[in-house]
Amino acid sequence: MAFLSAAPKVAPWKVLLVDDEPDVHDITKLTLSRFRLDGRPLTFLHAYSGPEAKEVLAREKDIALVFLDVVMEREDSGLEIARWMRQDLGNQFTRIVLRTGQPGQAPEERVIVDYDINDYKEKTELDRTKLFTTTFAALRAYRDIMKVEEARRTQANYREGLERVIAASAHIFKQRNLKDFASGLLQQVVALLRLEQSMLLRVAGASLITGESRYEILAQIGDLGGEIIGPELVAQLDEARANRISKLHGDTYVGYFPNSSGKASLLVLRGVEEISEIDAQLLEVFCSGVAIAFDNILLNQEITDTQAELILRLGDVVESRSNEAGNHVRRMAQVCQLLAREAGLPEDETAVLMHAAPMHDIGKIATPDSVLLKPGKLTPEEWEIMKQHPAVGLSILQGSQRPILKAAAVIAHQHHEKYDGSGYPQGLSGEQIHPYARIVAVADVFDALSHKRCYKDAWPVEKVTEYLREAAGHHLDPRFVDLLIKNIDQAVQINRNWPD
Repeated sequence: MAFLSAAPKVAPWKVLLVDDEPDVHDITKLTLSRFRLDGRPLTFLHAYSGPEAKEVLAREKDIALVFLDVVMEREDSGLEIARWMRQDLGNQFTRIVLRTGQPGQAPEERVIVDYDINDYKEKTELDRTKLFTTTFAALRAYRDIMKVEEARRTQANYREGLERVIAASAHIFKQRNLKDFASGLLQQVVALLRLEQSMLLRVAGASLITGESRYEILAQIGDLGGEIIGPELVAQLDEARANRISKLHGDTYVGYFPNSSGKASLLVLRGVEEISEIDAQLLEVFCSGVAIAFDNILLNQEITDTQAELILRLGDVVESRSNEAGNHVRRMAQVCQLLAREAGLPEDETAVLMHAAPMHDIGKIATPDSVLLKPGKLTPEEWEIMKQHPAVGLSILQGSQRPILKAAAVIAHQHHEKYDGSGYPQGLSGEQIHPYARIVAVADVFDALSHKRCYKDAWPVEKVTEYLREAAGHHLDPRFVDLLIKNIDQAVQINRNWPD
């Protein structure tokens, strides 16, 4: 994979002039105005006293060279600044050249050694040539020291980065849901690069006729502002897919990460000045491992989606056989999802319940037409036959280790139990009834009352909520009834989205 980034700007060498004589500042700056090392010019900072020098040194972290006057407000002001730089500030990199206008005031040898002073010159010595050579020597030393330090930091950062990659990967591989996986992946990538804004996308569809691509946001961190996937970003995403490259566009990094399933993921990072080589390597290491997990997640998602669609279609078959409206199971599933979320069920359990709910009446597939389709009241014998469908549903679904089918078996068996224990087939009550079944019971009653049936007209929402309140604590779990009534507007909207 190729990583393209903008060419870094050539920064000048920072030189701090510390001297209480303004003329010294002017002459030094003028003399070195044409100085270049590695194509980089000089930029000058100025301080006219010891305290002012300390302030600049504390503020500016990348000063390469200090020309330091020894005698200023005190005879040893320069030496005190040198000591403070090395010992208190901990700056071991900036080169120091001591200068004095008083011959014979050279510091002791131990000062030169202890404070790592590069050179000592009398001001009268520093003609143009000597000033150039002194500056060259000092900046070369600084450059070489920083190269060694950068190599050390790179090695340390890469080691730290690999440790974060390993920790991040361990967290990522625990995820089983595609959205959770994508969110976790994004959090770890942001942590790796220490950013605040990013999003992870996948290709949702592409048209050969129009040439347009659609992208689905799997996860997002931070406020990306305005139209998230606007024309400019779409063009950048299309370019990444077409050229199979990752690229920096201004402050937006678009990363291309293919996997064996052919469904490439695209990573968008905002507020990025550049992607360093080490960051690119960390992304490569991280994403190469994650791609394997991503493929497995996509495969599991495909299996789950297929299961859910088959269950939904089987639910349609059962409902159509009993003359129920075809969208009944879809509305029930959505209302169940609403109640589960409001009840605080984990997202994975909520998804399982939503997918399993359409199978609640699967046992009716074995109920004779003479009973199932009878328009009038059932006889006691016929009612006993009708009451067998929960047990039949259990017998059809039990034994599977798939979470959705296991949940469907429980729902099919218990959805006619009543909160006060007067239901069937087991006469369970209260907390003995599985929460899935209690939620399905509330959703089933709500939908049945809200829509027309062969034996009744649709009830207005006020009458439905009144009945639900009356049934709370008897037929239905009062907690889930209360949640439905509190969110009745959303439930009504579900009815509008899936009309008969």
